[in-house]
Amino acid sequence: MDLIVYGIPNCDTVKKARTWLTDNGLHASFHDFKKQGVPEAQVDVWLTAVGWETLLNRKGTTWRKLDAAVQAAVTDRDSAKAVMLAQASTIKRPVIAWPSGQVTVGFTPNQWPA
Repeated sequence: MDLIVYGIPNCDTVKKARTWLTDNGLHASFHDFKKQGVPEAQVDVWLTAVGWETLLNRKGTTWRKLDAAVQAAVTDRDSAKAVMLAQASTIKRPVIAWPSGQVTVGFTPNQWPA
């Protein structure tokens, strides 16, 4: 399994993560949500690995722009997944799939596998 960074290229957090990985000699493929879409099967893997509360970005502009009823309807894994598939920017970034099978979310190099 390859090291894959999922996200949006103009996201500052994604940029920091990609730079950190490169600076530390780790080659990663990049999956661009805007160009390549959100891979539904991977979302299931991520949800199992980190949980919907971690994966759903409730602090971002996209979430804040959602209708209050849509926000209130997100109460579990399935409802969160539906929103994330419909609005890729509600996924906290970057999502990194490590060769070990571990999944991490966000720029947290102190928690990344060596």
